[in-house]
Amino acid sequence: MDFLISPAFAQAAGPQPSPWSPLIMLAIFFAVFFFLVIRPQMKRAKEHRSMVSALGKGDEVITSGGLAGRIDDVSDSFITVEIADGVRVKVQKQAVTAVLPKGTLKSA
Repeated sequence: MDFLISPAFAQAAGPQPSPWSPLIMLAIFFAVFFFLVIRPQMKRAKEHRSMVSALGKGDEVITSGGLAGRIDDVSDSFITVEIADGVRVKVQKQAVTAVLPKGTLKSA
């Protein structure tokens, strides 16, 4: 059967790649991922927690649903936002996305 297929011969072994090379690349990818994705997200979450903990009565806020109003009451996990004269809505504190400068709602 050797007359149809030529036999394959093993070539001489060349230099072996380092076993540390894939581990080093994995560490570099993790470091890049950490500094470009995870760390900025942790920073934004920390800023949001400090903003939510500093909420007080009279602050003008915007919620994640797009409601803009003035805080009327603050409890542990909920706030009451007055969105118009006599119209109050209870929302979670975590739903507040931004605190507006004082007097913003009167000018709008």
